[in-house]
Amino acid sequence: MNILVLQHIDCEPPAAYGTALAARGHVLFPVEVDEGEPLPDWRDFGAIIAMGGPMGVYEDAAYPWLVAEKQLIGDAVRAGLPYFGACLGVQLLAAALGGRVYAGETPEVGVLDVMLTEEGLRDPVASILPPTFKALQWHGDTFDLPEGAVSLFSSPAYANQGFRFGEVAYGVQFHLEVDQQLADEWAEIPAYKTAAETVLGPGGLDQLLAGVLEHSDRMLPHAHVLIDAWLDQVLEHGHV
Repeated sequence: MNILVLQHIDCEPPAAYGTALAARGHVLFPVEVDEGEPLPDWRDFGAIIAMGGPMGVYEDAAYPWLVAEKQLIGDAVRAGLPYFGACLGVQLLAAALGGRVYAGETPEVGVLDVMLTEEGLRDPVASILPPTFKALQWHGDTFDLPEGAVSLFSSPAYANQGFRFGEVAYGVQFHLEVDQQLADEWAEIPAYKTAAETVLGPGGLDQLLAGVLEHSDRMLPHAHVLIDAWLDQVLEHGHV
């Protein structure tokens, strides 16, 4: 199928998720909305993948394109189009469905534990992952679950780490898809660098990058099996 990829900064592509999707014969059509690329008609695609970015979902005044993007996501998901979002992508999904997105008390930064919820342990997609696993966290915002959503993941810092809406719309706050090269690029983004140094202190950025290197041999395979499980769910429900 043709998959619309919503990107919000050049260095946050689908990465390992995209590799797994392409390996199964799907074609990705990236649109970098932060660069002013026009949003296409979502009806021309079989699914949407939405990735991360340094902006806040609620910053419509600074990023006017967010308004149309949230409308597109809400319309597509309510119509049953498969969706998978990571970090900003899950926050966009929450906002598009009426959930509140806002700045958290403290940024969550590092390679940290994520746990499946009780619902996650029963979910056909989320349950492909271990009950507790390591993931890269690099965010300051969080979200409330929209009405009708099912909580799938949590962490000690933020209870809402991912959810399902309907049968084929999924979003995760954390990153499994990032390799060492991408993490190094993220370390140069001012907002990300500041968050890491604020939370982790002097030398914290090096500590974070070392954590990615140490755990990428498990995180990247987890990215592949997670997106594969999502695709299987999409196929099972007749969307391809």
